[in-house]
Amino acid sequence: MVNRVVVAAPGSGHGKTTIAAGLMAALRARGLKVSGHKVGPDFIDPSYHALATGRPPRNLDPFLQSEEQLIPLLLHGSAGADIAIIEGVMGLFDGALGTEGYASTAHVARLLDAPVVLVVDASAASRSVAATVLGFAQYDTRVRLAGVILNKLGSRRHADEIVTALEATGVPLLGTLYRNEEIHAPSRHLGLVPAAERASESERLLPELAGWISEGVDLGAVVQVARAASRLSGEPWRPQLAHEGPRTVVAAAAGPAFTFRYTEAVELLAAAGVDVVDMDPLQDKELPDGCAGLYFGGGFPEVHAEELSANVPLRTAVARAVGDGMPVVAECAGLLYLCQDIDGLPMTGVLDASATMTKRGKLGYRKAFSPADTVLTVAGQRVTGHEFHRTIVEPGSGPTPAWGWDRTPDGFASASLHASYLHVHWAGYPELAERFAAAVHAHG
Repeated sequence: MVNRVVVAAPGSGHGKTTIAAGLMAALRARGLKVSGHKVGPDFIDPSYHALATGRPPRNLDPFLQSEEQLIPLLLHGSAGADIAIIEGVMGLFDGALGTEGYASTAHVARLLDAPVVLVVDASAASRSVAATVLGFAQYDTRVRLAGVILNKLGSRRHADEIVTALEATGVPLLGTLYRNEEIHAPSRHLGLVPAAERASESERLLPELAGWISEGVDLGAVVQVARAASRLSGEPWRPQLAHEGPRTVVAAAAGPAFTFRYTEAVELLAAAGVDVVDMDPLQDKELPDGCAGLYFGGGFPEVHAEELSANVPLRTAVARAVGDGMPVVAECAGLLYLCQDIDGLPMTGVLDASATMTKRGKLGYRKAFSPADTVLTVAGQRVTGHEFHRTIVEPGSGPTPAWGWDRTPDGFASASLHASYLHVHWAGYPELAERFAAAVHAHG
């Protein structure tokens, strides 16, 4: 049995992440084991979930993982937990464009048969909040709106006015939270700043956040909502890549510049006999002992470009290893790090390309295919993924692209290298992990 609740909102900016992470921290402080999950391809919000729960971050996304995999992945990610808190994305009914809400929070809540708690920013309204809540409760009755938490209230009189109006909606009030400017996560061009980049500050604020939530939210009522969820049928997701023989090591970029990585990718590699060892390209001067492969996930190398560039020993070691045929997979930030430079600052120089920051970002789901055999794919492999960046990479002459979609090539690929902007959730395509692991074992 998975006790579960979805934390949603009418739109972005209502405080979902703060309140979801706060609920996780407050329930954990009360002695419950809590698992955190994020709807959609987000990496940043789950970093706060991990900090609040002490467990690996998890994502749930029907576009990236398939509808059929959501329950197995939830069962896997929440194993041993007393309650699963699932943070939504954007507004409750906002999904992939042109799909009538596919991959929305509401879609995921329906697939998981999970009750929803709506977080509403009440700072600019009073009785109208009740109309908003009623509309969300009635818009799609397949979604069970089990309660509402009011956020950013200005005063007791302000709260009383809304509470009175809410009575007519029939939606239970689970919490009233007043403005607290001291509890927030700073933002920048791709959203919130990841927890790993402000770890000490985030850890210091966690007790304050848990206390704020405990004072304003009926935690017992939230737990009761989660316990009212139906029993889920199905088996937990498990990596099925059985390995016999010696294990090998992949160095995975980590630290403040590389904070984007799906937990299941590491679990799949481990099942395939590959131990993932973290490596901080800002600090470490050499590759880990026994390193036979490289994995560079996403993050913000453009923010830390000067420090990355200054670490000449590691840049040199990476370039030498890739030149010697060491298998490497790079996603988004990893693609930038393998370029000649980022905005003129030297990087590893593995790729004949330069990266430049732009004023406009690229964000969205993608359906991609592999044009050729690579260290990660076979020709014709089709995947779903997402891109999320504000840089452009200008390639040199005649590269083999890693992926293609909408007649647009993406990245660079060879028998030992796969570097692109596209993030693919390997839980939906375990054959990618198996192919990469085989190349690592062969190189090792």
